[in-house]
Amino acid sequence: MQRRLASEEQPVLEPERVEYIAGVDVAYDKAADESVAVICVLSYPELNLVETVSERRRIPFPYVPGLLSFREIPPILAAFERLETPVDMVFVDGHGRAHPRRLGIAAHLGLWLELPAVGVGKSLLCGEFSEPGMNRGDSSPLRDKDEIIGTVLRTRTGVRPVFVSQGFGLSLKACTEWTLRVTPRYRLPEPIRLADFWAGRLKDSSPDLR
Repeated sequence: MQRRLASEEQPVLEPERVEYIAGVDVAYDKAADESVAVICVLSYPELNLVETVSERRRIPFPYVPGLLSFREIPPILAAFERLETPVDMVFVDGHGRAHPRRLGIAAHLGLWLELPAVGVGKSLLCGEFSEPGMNRGDSSPLRDKDEIIGTVLRTRTGVRPVFVSQGFGLSLKACTEWTLRVTPRYRLPEPIRLADFWAGRLKDSSPDLR
């Protein structure tokens, strides 16, 4: 399924105007065998938090390397159903085309939602790269054999880079540029950073954010 979906031609969805950007992350309450998906929606360009929703449910799929989307997308989609703010772009804590079969969670989710999507991974999943320069904005290509599958991007001077890849509807160049635009202070893009924060807070508590 991943190979088939990855081979389909993507539409060009690079928006002329962006008002709201969503960040997505999932945390796990292993003791309860539950996952908590969180979506934080930020205004752009202010990057002010305007809405946060969550979904807690039993983990639907075992952990299998390379199949993260089957584990995390069900609660994410349920959380998206609660959103009231119209979203123009989605940032996902995970990889897009920087995946052995070119369909990581950001690519799978963007395809399902038919929204421009960017994958930002904290660690390498596949491919090889040369270390980028140490200044914010320095980058190097992430390659798998002869194919460029992502960008290794320094989002903060002197801090470990992140791995940016195409999710859905955006060029790699656009994904990289948007990542810098929404990462003004920290290593992670602000939409993902806030989603990660709230997912961590909520995984050990019972109430959902509404």
